[in-house]
Amino acid sequence: MIDLYYWTTPNGHKITIFLEEAGLDYRIVPVHIGRGEQFRPDFLRIAPNNRIPAIVDHAPADGGAALTLFESGAILQYLAEKSGRFLPADRRGRYETMQWLFWQMAGLGPMLGQNHHFRNYAPEKIPYAIERYVKETNRLYGVLDRRLADREFIAGPYTIADMAAYPWIVPHEAQGQTLAEFPNLRRWFEAIAARPAVQRAYARAREINTAATVDEEARRVLFGQDAGSVRQAAG
Repeated sequence: MIDLYYWTTPNGHKITIFLEEAGLDYRIVPVHIGRGEQFRPDFLRIAPNNRIPAIVDHAPADGGAALTLFESGAILQYLAEKSGRFLPADRRGRYETMQWLFWQMAGLGPMLGQNHHFRNYAPEKIPYAIERYVKETNRLYGVLDRRLADREFIAGPYTIADMAAYPWIVPHEAQGQTLAEFPNLRRWFEAIAARPAVQRAYARAREINTAATVDEEARRVLFGQDAGSVRQAAG
């Protein structure tokens, strides 16, 4: 059994998609990040960066004590290796996948996250910041569209690279993007959206978070933390 510490964000969706695709037994432990639950001491012991997702695998492959992991990319790699699914076994295929997983972790996620913040959540609309991140989002969509011009999925077969990228494309309208501009990306997006495991993952999200809104209290918690928050959480 795997405990998944989760909230309904793109990074959270990555892991539910994998778990549903692989058919692994898991239990969701909701961590309401808009109410500050990620700063609880018990969660800090699992995820020292105070961010979801995180997992506790109570039956790791080595047969040892329960294994804890944070960071969605590391979790995806671990689960792929544990299950032998969605990460090619051959060296070239493996690194083809891993480079695009790292591309998502280092580029697509952070840039689109800043897009979301300045376009939708920042109390002051700063035109320069909005233009900067909307344009960078558009550039990254273009990179992905070009990559998908001659292959069905990002690394060829369906892999953890696709599971990592897809949830960040789901809110494309909120990012100021239209998929009609990117026909290869749109074809890929629609194919993944139609997968039963992906649909089950998003159904779980709707069960966990019925409001899906960011109120003023959530803004304060999500966007007002500093090193003192970590020290306070650690006790």
